[in-house]
Amino acid sequence: MTFTNPFSLFLTPLDQIAIVWFLLLSFIYSWWLEHGPLRKQSLSAYMNDQRENWLREALKRDIRIVDATIVTGLQNGTAFFASASLLAIGGCLGLLRASNEIFTALKDLPIGISGDLHQLEMKLFGLALIFAYAFFKFGWSFRLLNYNAILVGAIPPCKEADTEEAEKALQRALAMSQNAGKHFNRGLRTFFFALGFIGWFIGPLYFMVATTWITLVLYRRQFYSSSLRGIET
Repeated sequence: MTFTNPFSLFLTPLDQIAIVWFLLLSFIYSWWLEHGPLRKQSLSAYMNDQRENWLREALKRDIRIVDATIVTGLQNGTAFFASASLLAIGGCLGLLRASNEIFTALKDLPIGISGDLHQLEMKLFGLALIFAYAFFKFGWSFRLLNYNAILVGAIPPCKEADTEEAEKALQRALAMSQNAGKHFNRGLRTFFFALGFIGWFIGPLYFMVATTWITLVLYRRQFYSSSLRGIET
């Protein structure tokens, strides 16, 4: 029995290589950032350290209005991106319903698009899946931030700052805050890689170049940006 690659019915070999390149770069970058040997030298890792500094300062305060404001700001930012993900999913599904008209309109543009109608629908569906993954990450991060707000509120008052129970409460709030930040970063990273995926609508080579460019930009921002240098000083 001869095995037939189902993707070969709609995608050229170069398209398939571009997809593998996209998945490979996104996976390698994510693994390197969270588990690689330089993971503790990234901007995200330094910000995790600052989360601990924030909570230790909160432990010293008797009135924690500032800390409640910080938690609310984090929640609002996460909720914004979760809503944006849902809008993006709805936009992709709306374009799928009008794929014939969209395909005709895009073909008339000077830059044009690659592939046929079936490829366009596959690309739109793939983009919707990417934003769906981002929504799950932002949604879970928002839920964890709600839990974090409760844990921050459960930190004992400043007069009990030196007790063992206060340290345990701080560590619980810290773990929840860092986990929420991890999932938020994954969702935001997915948003950035979605920009590279959009290059596929023009062609597989554009797709590969855009994905590579996005990866390099994200890597520089995490390990060599001025923001990181500002925290290190």
